[in-house]
Amino acid sequence: MRLKNTSWGMWTIALVLVSASILSSCQKNKGYRRTAGSPGKRSATTGADFSFNAEDSTQFFVSKDAEQIPGPNLRFIQGGRAVLGSQEEDVMAFRDNLERTVSISNFWMDETEMTNNDFKEFLFHMKRKVKADSLKKLEPSEKVWRGAMTFNDVYESYYFRFPGFNFYPVAGVSWSQANAYAKWRTEFVQKQIVDKMKMDTTLTRAQLIERGVVIAEFRLPNEAEWEYAAKAMIGTQYLDENQEYGRIYPWDGRGVRNPYDGRGKKGGKQGDFLANFKRGRGDYAGIAGNETNDGEILPANVYEKAPNDFGLYNMAGNMNEWVYDVYRPLSFQDADDLNPLRKDGVYDEKDTYGTSLLNDSIRVYKGGSWRDVTYWLAPGARRFMHQDSSTNHIGFRCAMVAIGAKGK
Repeated sequence: MRLKNTSWGMWTIALVLVSASILSSCQKNKGYRRTAGSPGKRSATTGADFSFNAEDSTQFFVSKDAEQIPGPNLRFIQGGRAVLGSQEEDVMAFRDNLERTVSISNFWMDETEMTNNDFKEFLFHMKRKVKADSLKKLEPSEKVWRGAMTFNDVYESYYFRFPGFNFYPVAGVSWSQANAYAKWRTEFVQKQIVDKMKMDTTLTRAQLIERGVVIAEFRLPNEAEWEYAAKAMIGTQYLDENQEYGRIYPWDGRGVRNPYDGRGKKGGKQGDFLANFKRGRGDYAGIAGNETNDGEILPANVYEKAPNDFGLYNMAGNMNEWVYDVYRPLSFQDADDLNPLRKDGVYDEKDTYGTSLLNDSIRVYKGGSWRDVTYWLAPGARRFMHQDSSTNHIGFRCAMVAIGAKGK
């Protein structure tokens, strides 16, 4: 009986000590605000120690790597409320871009259009992974420069391959090829991160996510993201969620020339054109020697013009850009008001229009280009093309979802 009491007493003492330890831990952490990057050493609810070694299976693993690893060339785009759609008269009578208020989550976007150099790098590495006939299908079409009544055919030989055009936007790339590039870029950048951190190369993507060292997928931006980033209304904000004025284009003012006198935030000279576009019938750049010449008759270097208030270059002019969305006239009416996206023709079936032109292979492109007039430079303007088609005026840039507590 005495031994039993002694044993019971020892268990009581042990329980008291454990309880005191947990209570002490709780009191020590009282008022301590835990975050993903600073989780503390013990569980807030059990008092048990955390393990910060992913290979230790004896304790619960908690990663301290809590901040997103963004890819190179990306700019953070803080989300918020936005009014999508055209704010100009619908002169084309498409009625497919009615104004609508939505909210967009934080995301990342390439500061420039993808260049010839970027795409040549992609083809160089894909050469080791695919057969010659498959590689040929990934190459941009140089035939897009051909024309029955034009001398532009000469660019078929030079635009993509000549080093002087390395940092000009890639042309002749279809929506499908742009998606192939984004997938390769995700895998390539992720491997570089794993190699640099000397991590186990056999880890699955799920394991990389759990360790906080995964890179989110590069992808084409959806239409709402692209339009929100292009308009960059953050530059018109003052006081508490007030905006001084709207924007037709990705810059201040009602026109396509620089309204500032040289001391303004956009720099350059007052009256300079802010985009590379077609100024009128037969006028792609203005008169030679004129300082307000828009710079190039064809596409220009991706850093040629000043960036918008999100730090993004050429969100109007230079090249149109593919976005992810399937095209339907009623997208703005049907889509959700939080992170809207049209993945297919649901709610707006192709049979409604009595034409085979609209199907789920028809994708949206936006932004206006070197060969477009000003109407198409407005972020709200929409056009479409088959996902396997390409032209000399459509390029692309990538986006990436923002993840984590703050998403950056």
